[in-house]
Order: sequence, then structure tokens, then C-alpha cells
Amino acid sequence: MTGILVLAGTPIGDIADAPPRLADELAGADVVAAEDTRRLRRLTQALGVTPKGRVVSYFEGNEAARTPELVEELAGGARVLLVTDAGMPSVSDPGYRLVAAAVEQDIRVTAVPGPSAVLTALALSGLPVDRFCFEGFLPRKAGERLGRLREVAGERRTLVYFEAPHRLDDTLAAMAEVFGVERRAAVCRELTKTYEEVRRGPLGELAAWAAEGVRGEITVVVEGAPEKGPEEVGPEELVRRVRVREEAGERRKEAIAAVAVEVGVPKRVVFDAVVAAKNAR
Repeated sequence: MTGILVLAGTPIGDIADAPPRLADELAGADVVAAEDTRRLRRLTQALGVTPKGRVVSYFEGNEAARTPELVEELAGGARVLLVTDAGMPSVSDPGYRLVAAAVEQDIRVTAVPGPSAVLTALALSGLPVDRFCFEGFLPRKAGERLGRLREVAGERRTLVYFEAPHRLDDTLAAMAEVFGVERRAAVCRELTKTYEEVRRGPLGELAAWAAEGVRGEITVVVEGAPEKGPEEVGPEELVRRVRVREEAGERRKEAIAAVAVEVGVPKRVVFDAVVAAKNAR
């Protein structure tokens, strides 16, 4: 019989948030794969647990090489527990490769649900939560970061991002440039920890605040784009949206079609605006 892969959520700050099943899984797993074995040791000590199984590291640097080893353990009947430093494995953390490989081998995969920085920040943000999308970490390079943000400039769902504290000011400034300085957002810092802070306001104000320096684990929640009717989008805006999509790699024909659907106008209207702008140069 094949084994089972267990993805276990770990506290994002307060150790008291550890799900009760986490201790049982840590104690009973045949193999515990941890993003950082030192942090795992602190976690098990805090929970008063001693893993009976073998403990191995599983992080970005060895994920590709170690995945086949863990799949072999699973195929041999082992119960493998995967934990990351905080939150749920696979969510901007190691885990996806192992889950995909296990699924391909028809190995059962289950989870111990736990704390989530994404859902916690979303709930605390004060922004709409009925529809949202998680965008993870933005690219580090300025040009690539702007390109990624432009791809979702018209997204009406609430957006959730992770960000490093030393890049927060640049990221918020880029968001203000692409989404507009008045777009509402929330910066959630050190969630569930002693110095938890949720700073809410327009992107322009948040960017100015972050320029002074911010510390801690950061999750950013941004309001989705406002819904606009066809009459509100003029030729210049149509041309701008087509240009943004072209810069992101779309062909002009595809960009025109996408913008037409996005704003609810015939393709001919967008095409004529693009042609007029080209002739006006």
C-alpha cells in the first residue's frame, strides 16, 4: 500500500494558533519534511512534541532534488508530513512540486488546515471579500513589477500580495502609479504577533508612509478596480489599455479584442481609437 502526504498549516505568529492535529501529525509521521529544520525544532519544543520519524529539510534550494526521494518514501507506504515556516505549504512556499508528483503517482494527499496570512489579512482589511485573487510576491525588478501590476489593472476582485518589508515602499509606489493613488488598500504587518498592525488608506498615502521604513512580515490587500460603463472609457483610455497589454506581450489584435470585452464596447471602437492615435503622432 502507498503512504499518504499530509500538508500541515503552521502558526503565522502566535504559537497558540497551532491546530490541535498538528502535534499529533508531528509525533506520528514517518518523515517530516520542513522548510527550516531549526524553526521546526522550535515549533516542536513549543508544542511539547518529539517527532518519531526522520526529519529532512525541504526548501526552495533542494525542492527539485528532494521531491523524488519523498515520493519514493510515499510509494513505499510512509506517512510524510510537510510543514513550512508559517502558514500552509504550497502557498508561496515549498510544496507544489511534491503535491503534483504525489498526485501523478496516485498517492493520497490530505491537509491539516491552519492559519493563513492571506485569509487573515483579507478579513482584517475592510475591503470586499466576496471575490478575491491571491497574487503572491511581485517580481523584484522594477520593470517586471510594473508589468505584472498592469496585467491586473482592470481586475475587479480584491487583490492580495505578499511583500518583503524592504521592498514595500517601492511596491506601494508602483501600485499607486498603475492602480491610481486613490485606490484603497491595507498593509497588514506582523499578523497575530505582538506588534500586529493594519494600516488602511489610499495607495498614495500608504506609499508615503512606507517610505519611512517598515519592518515585519507583510501582506498587502488592494481594492479591485471600479466597474466602469462603456460611456466612461474614452479613446485615450482605450489606447492606454491596449498599449499596456501589448507591453505585457499580447499581439495588438488580441489586445484590442480583450480591451473591447473588458470595457463592453465593440472591437471596432477600440480599433478606431488605436488607429486614430497612431495617425495623430
